[in-house]
Amino acid sequence: MIRANKFSYRLAEQVLISRLNLKQEMKIFLSVLVLMQKNLSRPRFNKVLEELFTAKGWESEPSVFNEPNDPSAKLDFLKDKIGIEVQFGHASFIGIDLLKFQVA
Repeated sequence: MIRANKFSYRLAEQVLISRLNLKQEMKIFLSVLVLMQKNLSRPRFNKVLEELFTAKGWESEPSVFNEPNDPSAKLDFLKDKIGIEVQFGHASFIGIDLLKFQVA
């Protein structure tokens, strides 16, 4: 079962209010995934996310640092200076995820 948690890091909620179109896109994508959850494995979940976001012009896995071959140096999605990081409950990655947002 998919459980989504929303976190507003460094006033992200206020920033998204000024970009309601992007906020709505994200809500629609999550709604689609919740409806499909019975048919989604983790790899398929990631693939569907990529298809949904890139179809709307989001950049997939843009590099945040000057290490283009390091997967930990990339955000999952980026559009108009709004970054998305998808997390599957691996608490050990929180530090690097927050660092990516600060650098971006």
